[in-house]
Amino acid sequence: MTILAIVVIVAVAATVAYDLVQRRHAILRNFPFVGHFRYFFEAVGPELRQYIVTSNTEERPFSREQRRWIYASSKRENNYFGFGSDHDLEQAPNYLVIKHSSFPLNTPHAGEPGYDPQYHLPAAKVLGGYRGRKGAFRPASVVNVSGMSFGSLSPKAVEALNRGSRLAGCFQSTGEGGISSYHDMGGDLVWQIGTGYFGCRDANGRFSWERFRETVASHQVRAIEIKLSQGAKPGLGGVLPAAKVTPEIAAIRGIPLGRDCISPSSHTAFGGVDSMLDFVERIAEETGLPVGLKSAVGDQGFWRDLVYQMATTNRGVDFITIDGGEGGTGAAPLVFTDHVALPFKQAISRVYREFASAGLEDRVVFIGSGKLGFPEAAMFAFALGCDMVNVGREALMSIGCIQAQRCHTGHCPAGVATQNKWLMHGLDPELKSARLANYIVTLRKELLQLSHACGVCHPALVDGDHLEILDGQFGAKTVRELFAYDKGWTLPSKRESQEISRIMGFETEAQTPSPEPIGLHR
Repeated sequence: MTILAIVVIVAVAATVAYDLVQRRHAILRNFPFVGHFRYFFEAVGPELRQYIVTSNTEERPFSREQRRWIYASSKRENNYFGFGSDHDLEQAPNYLVIKHSSFPLNTPHAGEPGYDPQYHLPAAKVLGGYRGRKGAFRPASVVNVSGMSFGSLSPKAVEALNRGSRLAGCFQSTGEGGISSYHDMGGDLVWQIGTGYFGCRDANGRFSWERFRETVASHQVRAIEIKLSQGAKPGLGGVLPAAKVTPEIAAIRGIPLGRDCISPSSHTAFGGVDSMLDFVERIAEETGLPVGLKSAVGDQGFWRDLVYQMATTNRGVDFITIDGGEGGTGAAPLVFTDHVALPFKQAISRVYREFASAGLEDRVVFIGSGKLGFPEAAMFAFALGCDMVNVGREALMSIGCIQAQRCHTGHCPAGVATQNKWLMHGLDPELKSARLANYIVTLRKELLQLSHACGVCHPALVDGDHLEILDGQFGAKTVRELFAYDKGWTLPSKRESQEISRIMGFETEAQTPSPEPIGLHR
């Protein structure tokens, strides 16, 4: 008998002996050694389902079909699919259909006049323009990177996202974890300020105007986003486990080392809509930057109060980021992930209706987030009133995430959601930054193609009448009908339409309404 065989036999015998005397696991006590296979297969269950069990369209949160499209797009590989759709178009309820025009616009290809390899797609509205902020600007991209904190993400992942944002000409939201040196790679930033006030807090964890001014002055911040809540854990503050709190993260956030970093559920700098708007206006006055909110949607009374205050006082936010309940996070209680906050489509439509009913929709830039990183999902968001979309997990997949769903453990095998040096050493920020940029550009390209197929030059000109939802019983309704929007609510003003048409290189033509059906007479 070889030495290796002896070692194996001894190891198995020792495992059996330990399993028989331990009291923590009944399975192992009843089935020594063999019981370990149960725990092994439970641990690798997501991977087995991902690669062996599920079909192209089944898996959640992102199907194999969706992941394949992102991976191919980020590598500039062929992202086409052959042999027709895998979806059951006739019997699938809530199935989206985008209604193409009989006279679509042409999208120039390589070698043709007007071809743009970056597929530039600026926002239709000027961020901070209505309220005259000194730092108002027109975002260069309608697709941007959502808030994901350094701490939840590895330093290399944050660096890749910022470098990629610079290459793609979009901005990156910092997430609530503060601004690190890894955010300073040339990409524009939206600084997200959460309830923990990381990067702008005093020794007691309260908001510090002095620290706030220092941070804004030392980084490439283009806008400020006050985070009220996020879709994956609304009503809870952020959580960063102690295992992820490195000395560097502790210094950036201004928190103790070796403890879980838990943000409060609510802000201490304000306590209601009125004081919140005072806080917003002071930030805008101090910096000249556009200031907005990020929130999941639950209590509708907050939004009614916000609309009333903006309509009756000379205060207001410049943008609102609506996060759907299907949004992702590194870690959250299951019940909050699954059951708290409205899904994105219901959330944005309820908020947008409040503003549109009061005639205030043109004063605010609406941003959507929550699984919107695919052309059809983003187009749906535009039809419901969004001016831009933010992408989070899809951006992470473009830089290497494999949906292992180990974010909450700190053991992400792709080096994306971890602080483990060995796990992150394989993530090359320069290579991955190019992949993020490729993905963003491809998403803009397909948004343009869809807009052109509908006969308009920009997704902001697509409204709810361009989209229909099949009910699985051979019936359908337009998105405008389903969400009870008035006709024309989501379309830009005439001036904005003319400006965006000029920017996109198209002549502005009068929009003629579709004729009503007429009866045929013999």
